[in-house]
Amino acid sequence: MLTMQTLRTLIVDDEPLAIERLQILAGQQEGVSLVGTASDGASALRMVDALAPDLLLCDIAMPGLSGIDVAAAIERLDNPPAVVFVTAFDQYAVAAFDVAAVDYLLKPVSPDRLSRALARVREWRAADRSGTEKSKWIGEFWVQNRGEMLRIDAGQVDLIEAERDYMRLHVGARSWLIHQTIKSLEARMDPDQFMRIHRSKMVRRDGIVGLKHHGDGAWSVDLGEGGIHRIGRTYLHDVKAIMQP
Repeated sequence: MLTMQTLRTLIVDDEPLAIERLQILAGQQEGVSLVGTASDGASALRMVDALAPDLLLCDIAMPGLSGIDVAAAIERLDNPPAVVFVTAFDQYAVAAFDVAAVDYLLKPVSPDRLSRALARVREWRAADRSGTEKSKWIGEFWVQNRGEMLRIDAGQVDLIEAERDYMRLHVGARSWLIHQTIKSLEARMDPDQFMRIHRSKMVRRDGIVGLKHHGDGAWSVDLGEGGIHRIGRTYLHDVKAIMQP
């Protein structure tokens, strides 16, 4: 019978009650060994250096160094710990991808959700990551769904539409909002997979089944079951170019 890998865990949060709750939750999980707690980012980095934990359960919004700053700093280590963000806010989900966080939990965290996060950490640590270059493009999204963060593969997204300071991700008949602008999101999306067709829309390239000419100089892309979407004049040349045989 295989023994579950014990995860030496450091909790980082600037709120004592949040630390206490995570200590209780983590202590109830099989295969978790708490090695310490830190109340700010600078302390967390010193403890990572001294204790070499396997996992950080880390808040994001903290005075001084944020959780994103902490994750970016430890990512440069030869054998960095896994990072699972534990936060009350969903608007940092896109930034979390830039530092390769393993999971993103919303407070208050349920025991079941923490258990699933720990399973992902073990998978992450068991994977052979040597020689694998980190992509600069977003490969997946975390979106809020029924009080928790749901992971969505970027390759499943058919259409991305701007809604003020949010972006709506369409996957088949379902859609989710993320807190991001289209300009900043476009810079993170792989141009070989996604393209802008309008000032407020991006589509997955291989989801385009055809173009439609409306006779008044206007064109649209046909996404099949994803519908018909008008192409902005600024983007028409680039869209036509990918449709050339």
